[in-house]
Amino acid sequence: RTRFAERKQAQPGQAFLLSALLCSGAPIVLRRSRRRSPLESGHNGARAARARFSTALHADGDGLGGVGAQGIDPEYPGTAVERMLNIQERVRSLNVEDLNDDWEEVRRNILWAGGLRDLPDARPGQGCTGHSFNDDNHCDLTAMLGEVSHNQNDGQIEGIAIGNLLGPGIEAASLPELGPGGSWSTCTNGCNLEPPEDVAHMQFRSRIAFKLVWCPPDFEAFVLVDDIGALLNHGRPQGNLPQRRFREGNYRLARGGRYATEADKFAGR
Repeated sequence: RTRFAERKQAQPGQAFLLSALLCSGAPIVLRRSRRRSPLESGHNGARAARARFSTALHADGDGLGGVGAQGIDPEYPGTAVERMLNIQERVRSLNVEDLNDDWEEVRRNILWAGGLRDLPDARPGQGCTGHSFNDDNHCDLTAMLGEVSHNQNDGQIEGIAIGNLLGPGIEAASLPELGPGGSWSTCTNGCNLEPPEDVAHMQFRSRIAFKLVWCPPDFEAFVLVDDIGALLNHGRPQGNLPQRRFREGNYRLARGGRYATEADKFAGR
C-alpha cells in the first residue's frame, strides 16, 4: 500500500476557505518587462535567496523566530508557513518505493505530501486535481493563507489570464491536518527569473512548499525542490508518464533559475 492509499480514508476536518486556481494559459493584456534569470544577470540569485530565507526562519534561534509570532513570512506574507514546513517534512518522508512506483501512484503520493486529495473526476473549480503534476506548468505546490486566497492576477504574471481567481474547490481538495491555510498546484511559469515571477510569488505573495522539475537529458526522473531550490527528494517513476513534451517543457520553464540547479546536477544519475 502506498502512503496515499494508507491515508486516503482519513476523515476531512474543517479546511480553511480557499478555492481552486485555474491557470488557463490565455494571453494577458498587460506585460511587464522581462527580468533576467540569475545565469543571465551574472549573480547567484539562489544563494542570496537561500541566505534571506534562512535568516527569516532562524533569526531568533527558535526555528521560526524571524517569521514572527503569528508565523508570518515578512518577504512573502501570503505563505502558510506552518503548513509549508509540514508539507516539506512529508516530502522528505517519501521513500524510494513511494517515488519510483507507477506514475499514478507516485503522483498520488506527491499530492498527499502536498496536502491535496486525489480528485481527478471533480469538476474544474470544484477541487479537481487531475491536472496537478501531469503537465508542464501545474508543478508548484503552494501553501497559502486564507487572506490571499481570492487574489487575482492583474497582469503581473506573463502567460496567465487577467482575473485568474480562486474558486471554492480548494477547500474540498486540501487536507486539513497539515495546518492553517490550503494547498494548491499553482503555475510555475516565471520561476526562472530572480526573484521568481510565478503565480505563487506574484499573485499570492507566497513561497512554494515544493516544485517538481523533470531532469534532462531523458526527462524520466524528477526532483522535488523547496522555495530556494534545495533538494527535498527525487524519483524515477514507471509506467505512463506525462507526455515527453510536457516533461521537457517543465524543465524549460525552470532552466536558468534557482529551481533547475538540482535537476541539472541529477542528469546522468
